[in-house]
Amino acid sequence: MPALPTFLRALSVASLLLASSALAQAEKIRFGVTAGPHAQIAEAVVPVAKAKGLDIEVVEFSDGALIDPATNDGDLDANGFQHTPYLNQQNTDRGLNLVAVGERTVLLPMAGYSKKVTKIEDLPEGAQVSIPNDPSNLGRALKLLEKGGVLKLTPGVTFNATELDITENPKNIKIIPMETAQLARSLEDVDFSVITSHFALSAGLNPKKDSILIEDELSEYFCLLAVAEKNKDAPWVKTLAESYHSPEVKAFVEKTFAGNVIPGW
Repeated sequence: MPALPTFLRALSVASLLLASSALAQAEKIRFGVTAGPHAQIAEAVVPVAKAKGLDIEVVEFSDGALIDPATNDGDLDANGFQHTPYLNQQNTDRGLNLVAVGERTVLLPMAGYSKKVTKIEDLPEGAQVSIPNDPSNLGRALKLLEKGGVLKLTPGVTFNATELDITENPKNIKIIPMETAQLARSLEDVDFSVITSHFALSAGLNPKKDSILIEDELSEYFCLLAVAEKNKDAPWVKTLAESYHSPEVKAFVEKTFAGNVIPGW
C-alpha cells in the first residue's frame, strides 16, 4: 500500500492530537442537590453542560444538611440548592470552606399556608404558627410574618432576626420552630405554617395559589452554586455556571414551575 503524502500524514496526526486534546479536556463532576425542584433543574442543566464538554452526575439528597460537608470533603465537586445566608451559616457552624461561584440561580419564595383560615388577619388569639428552625430561614420567616402584620420586630433587624427580636405580638401567637421538612406535615396541627417553596411544592402545595402570605423577590434568598474554595478557579466551574444560567434552563424553569420557582438571570 503506498505511503500517504506528507501533508495527509500531518493532517492525520493533527486530527489525532485534537481528538486527544478534546478527551483530555472533558470533565466529569458530581453535583449535589436536594430532591424536588433543584434536582429537576439540575437534570435540565446536564445536556446543556454536556454540549460544552462537561459531564454532570446529579446526586440527590433527601437531607440537604449533608450536601455542604460532602462538597467540602470532596465527595461532591459542586452543589446547587441553597441561598447565601444558609451557606454562610454552614461555613460558620461547621467550619467549612465553601464559596459561591454562580449566584442568582433560582428563588424559591417562602410563603405561609393555613388549613384553618383564608386570610392572615383572621389568625385567632394564641394561634400556633410553625416556622423553620434553622437560623438562616427562621429569621426569614419572622420577616415574612412581620410583612403580614402578625408581629413586629426590632427596628432595623434584617434576616438574622430571632424570636428575641419580637417587640410586638398583639395576638399572642405561639411560634413553633421545627425541622423544615416537617413544616408541610404540620399544617393539620397548627393554625399557620411558613414553608419554603422547595418543600411546599414537594408536598403538593402551590405557593402562588395556595398560600395566604408570600414574600417578595428578595435577592438575598436567590440560590447559588457552591464549591470548595480550592476549586473556585477550575475551568469546569465557569462551564457549570454558564450552563445553569442558560436560555434553555431558564425556559425549563419558567415552563415547569409556572412562577413558583423564579430564575434569577
